[in-house]
Amino acid sequence: MMRILLTHGYFLEEDAKEQAIMKPYVPLGILSISAWLEKQGYDNEVFDSTFQNFDLLKNRLEEFCPDVVGIYVNLMTKINVLRVMRVIREHPKLKHTKIILGGPEVRNHADNFLKHGADAIVIGEGEETMLEVIQYFEQPDSKNLALIRGLIWRNEAGEKIENEERALIKQIDELPFANRKKIDLQRYFDAWKSRHGHSSASVSTMRGCPYTCKWCSRAVYGLSYRRMSAKRVCDELAYLQKNYQFDMIWFVDDVFTISHKWLREFADEIRARELNVAYEIITRADRMSEEVIDMLVESGCKRVWIGAESGSQRIIDAMDRRVDVNQVREMIRLARKKGLEAGTFIMLGYPGETRDDIKETIRHLTESDPDYFTLTVAYPIKGTPLYAEVENRFLTDLEWDSSTDRDIDFKRTYSRKFYDYAVRWVYNEVALHKAQKNASFFHLSKLRLKSIAARSAMWWFA
Repeated sequence: MMRILLTHGYFLEEDAKEQAIMKPYVPLGILSISAWLEKQGYDNEVFDSTFQNFDLLKNRLEEFCPDVVGIYVNLMTKINVLRVMRVIREHPKLKHTKIILGGPEVRNHADNFLKHGADAIVIGEGEETMLEVIQYFEQPDSKNLALIRGLIWRNEAGEKIENEERALIKQIDELPFANRKKIDLQRYFDAWKSRHGHSSASVSTMRGCPYTCKWCSRAVYGLSYRRMSAKRVCDELAYLQKNYQFDMIWFVDDVFTISHKWLREFADEIRARELNVAYEIITRADRMSEEVIDMLVESGCKRVWIGAESGSQRIIDAMDRRVDVNQVREMIRLARKKGLEAGTFIMLGYPGETRDDIKETIRHLTESDPDYFTLTVAYPIKGTPLYAEVENRFLTDLEWDSSTDRDIDFKRTYSRKFYDYAVRWVYNEVALHKAQKNASFFHLSKLRLKSIAARSAMWWFA
């Protein structure tokens, strides 16, 4: 019997930023592949590295001696995945182990991953391709590796072979529930509960996103949009409530309210089955309305994250976001008026952004007044339009195996250090605005001084 181990190489203990945020998410991708393999008769082990460490993963590999290791790779985990691959390639007991990689990072870096020891790269959705790869390595003479769609590999001559792209799964209702029994969900619940006062379970209802934001990677699902039926989603919610104790559902979909027809079916299914499910979502302002917000409230939504990325319409247009900043503000305010908590995402340092654009972002945040917002400095991910746009302006010459795309800097309107201080300026200006009514004179003065210091540093590093 084939010994199969699936993992992802993310270690919470090595991520200081996530330790501060403490919102770890279940590795749904490998749990979906695990469930698919199990459904087809292939038992497998999942090593969820989130609450483990590198040495524990290394020890498990040595003990289990898997025939196949499947590793999910994203931008954050790339360097750790390379470490895991080195362990496998250098350990005498693991010389027979085949390394199969998948995830959003592998399509645009396939050459390098193959050079560093991968036996095959799964491109796009992983379930069907991974099954065929396992079947090949189980009985190499019974299949032809060149005929497995969605695969990149090297032949005996060392030549890279890119097989035909695999068609996306049309009926994703056919996918089994993510194989959550393979991991310790309680550790995720406890982490959320201890920091945020509520526990959260992750659920995916759709695959793909039809929008064209220039900074967003579409390496796995492309521009597709495929949705599970409302009934299938509610089946999974009912299963989770029956088998686990948690407080909230976090729908990981890029645009939860993309289909208003589906949302109506979902709300009706929730009501008909008398499911009491509190949840939060991500969406876009142009797929929101008062009617949509009412359906969200009706079906149990407690918090909605509405993407903006900037308060400047000029920058939003440069991103190809295709949304009106005024509509974003309106939907944030309306969501809060209807009893939802509202959050939004902001990105600074996008090509062409100026001080005036950042001022517009501050105005946007103070006028819309979301309950939460996040701030990041833009970076280009290989394979995206943003990467192609700034590639000839890179300021860094990085070693591939010791860096990620997050480390890339490029020539912007101002220096990278300017935008680091701009993040502090925005945070403090918004905090100052929120504190005006109730804060003490001392606290307001402290926020003003922090804002002035950050803005002064921006001028210095411009």
